[in-house]
Amino acid sequence: MAQVAFLGLGVMGAPMAGHLTKAGHSVTVYNRTAARAERWAAEFGGESADTPAAAAADAEFVFCCVGNDDDLRAVTTAPDGAFQAVQPGAVFVDHTTTSAAVARELHAEAAERGFSFIDAPVSGGQAGAENGQLTVMIGGDEGATDRARPLIDCYARMQARLGGSGSGQLAKMVNQICIAGLVQGLAEALNFADRAGLDARAVAERAPGHLQVVQHPPRPQAQGGAVRRGRRRRHPAQIPGHVQPEGQRPRHAPALGQLAADPPLQLGVEGETQLHVAAALVAEIQTQLARPHLMPRKHPVAGQCGDRIRQTGHGATKHPAPGVAVGVQRQQQ
Repeated sequence: MAQVAFLGLGVMGAPMAGHLTKAGHSVTVYNRTAARAERWAAEFGGESADTPAAAAADAEFVFCCVGNDDDLRAVTTAPDGAFQAVQPGAVFVDHTTTSAAVARELHAEAAERGFSFIDAPVSGGQAGAENGQLTVMIGGDEGATDRARPLIDCYARMQARLGGSGSGQLAKMVNQICIAGLVQGLAEALNFADRAGLDARAVAERAPGHLQVVQHPPRPQAQGGAVRRGRRRRHPAQIPGHVQPEGQRPRHAPALGQLAADPPLQLGVEGETQLHVAAALVAEIQTQLARPHLMPRKHPVAGQCGDRIRQTGHGATKHPAPGVAVGVQRQQQ
């Protein structure tokens, strides 16, 4: 069993540190509010320290889960920060969601001091932390990651190294963009339903395939023409280049063509209900239609939408959603 330090005992950090203790590791914790660290130690049987440096002094692995870039620097490079005391050869695992820049900065400083730093933000929320079901996205050296894996397994259902330093934080950014888009789209849809005079709750309850976004659609079975690609089965409509039979729609494809061709965008403008996600979808489809060499022969979603737009001439929006450019430096794997 390993000698471990854990810095930060919020709603995520406290249960994660608890799983390490339950797995038999010797855990010393630090928290900015000392009383919380003392309560944790009383509950889980570990030790508490007055400073990050004191917690990390004898640790083989130092875990951290705090609030942001500034909080991370405060517990690492400050005069009483952990970096002042981490032993050469140790591994520092940062579970904080931060910028990729600070992850690379601390990775470089750790290397100069003779220990390893990996950025490992998590997804799964408080329930995932409490139940040991987190997903961990890791960036950093392969050797350090392999050493930390058995300990991360104490509270993770899945972990993956995605590249060099900063890659974990960039992957978490991808995750957050997806979540933000889903939340924004759901909010727009329900607001649209309300402004259109519908019972938004009734619409949500009776449209499980579209509004209950937390439910995954059922996987297609082998019967009915499913196509096997290696170990993963895909419905024919999910395969680029597949021509959908006349009169059939892709099983799980949203009716983007209907969205582009019919009045909801216009109604949104007239009713002062902003539909930024819907407008962005239509604008992107129109852009792709203008670049046919990039489109599959008969993409099941975009192809249908394009046919619908061409037939009706509709789909333009007065207020396209503003584009956001995010510069990402290419990683060396």
